[in-house]
Amino acid sequence: MIATDTTRILVDAGLSYRELLKRLAAVGEHPIHLDAVLVTHEHSDHIGGLSQLAKRTGIPIYLSHLTSPAIQWEDQEPKLETFQAGASFELGDIKIQSFTIPHDAVDPVGFCFEAGSVRIGLVTDLGYIPESIKYHLLQTELLMLESNHDIEMLKVGPYPWSVKQRVMSRNGHLSNDVVGDFLLEDLNGLTRTLILGHLSEHNNHPEIVRLVGQQALDRRGLPTRLVIASQQQSTEVFQF
Repeated sequence: MIATDTTRILVDAGLSYRELLKRLAAVGEHPIHLDAVLVTHEHSDHIGGLSQLAKRTGIPIYLSHLTSPAIQWEDQEPKLETFQAGASFELGDIKIQSFTIPHDAVDPVGFCFEAGSVRIGLVTDLGYIPESIKYHLLQTELLMLESNHDIEMLKVGPYPWSVKQRVMSRNGHLSNDVVGDFLLEDLNGLTRTLILGHLSEHNNHPEIVRLVGQQALDRRGLPTRLVIASQQQSTEVFQF
């Protein structure tokens, strides 16, 4: 969730409504106080709880023009606000920049958020990091980036070979090594906090991600704080 004193935005809703209640309650929030939900793409781990959330709260759902028809709603269609991938818009006092990402979904996007002097980047589910995305992630004080899999664990892991090929493709997911290279070569020195998340439960381990990420930051000599996000629990609240 991205929040200011007056605006609260949730990005994706892959958790069940009950789990979302639990996670928000842990930081003193409730779904009825949300102003909007932004959707990155239509895969189930990002929208699994979206229908129930929309049904119970009536809050507007923001998603791209092409993603909208790719989602099947449980009951009646909720209040939808669509945008062109790459468009900028505002919700309350938060400025939002969407940008296209390379992933095997209909029209996947990442987001950057600006409120006052603070800029936050959020991008997961992408097979590689093109120059256009590197540009968007400049000047972010907080960046959440996918570090999905360890290549060797994926190769010997339980997935069918067709799925392994998909994950490793340019429309799949980022490996720890690709993320490490990005940190070495392209992470902006202004980034105070880096969150690495969307870790595969079968093909990665938090300590491998931490090791690769911290080694890259140390080689750069950056004071950036590294946080590894877990699917099982909420991270701390980051305040700027």
